[in-house]
Amino acid sequence: MPVSSPATPVDALPGQLAEVRYNADGLVPAIVQEAGTGQVLMLGWMNEAALKETLDTGRTVFWSRSRKERWRKGDTSGDRQWVREAWYDCDGDTLLFLVDQEGKGACHTGKRTCFFRRFGNVAGAGTGAAGTGAAGTGAAGTGAVGTGAAATIAPAVPEVSGDEPEGGRR
Repeated sequence: MPVSSPATPVDALPGQLAEVRYNADGLVPAIVQEAGTGQVLMLGWMNEAALKETLDTGRTVFWSRSRKERWRKGDTSGDRQWVREAWYDCDGDTLLFLVDQEGKGACHTGKRTCFFRRFGNVAGAGTGAAGTGAAGTGAAGTGAVGTGAAATIAPAVPEVSGDEPEGGRR
């Protein structure tokens, strides 16, 4: 689906970027969620340069662990992701991007979401063997993983007041 105003750069502050915690390989996991539906689309990995490019350009950019190179989502497939919001978690070790997904979807298999296989013996879900076990078509035939908690991470991201005491709650 075409997006009317694609790029939404995110003006992250230097202090916010300094709070991001990369693993020993210099990477941080980045969850990608569709802004309009809350559907989890994929998980990718970003190094510092990919994160900065994503925020600066408003398009998702990742680090391929297998190819050891940068890749911008949709450059070859046309299935681009346009960033609407960017978040980092309480520990700074996981990122969350709310995007408008353009094209067929986020998964390299051609599915809308990478999360189309469910564990367990679910009626109509298949087994997942050889990559064929879709968990049904989900909401509106989008490939969503059912209607349970796995379909979305955060249906609504809470407002941050900044009133949390130092150290916060655990």
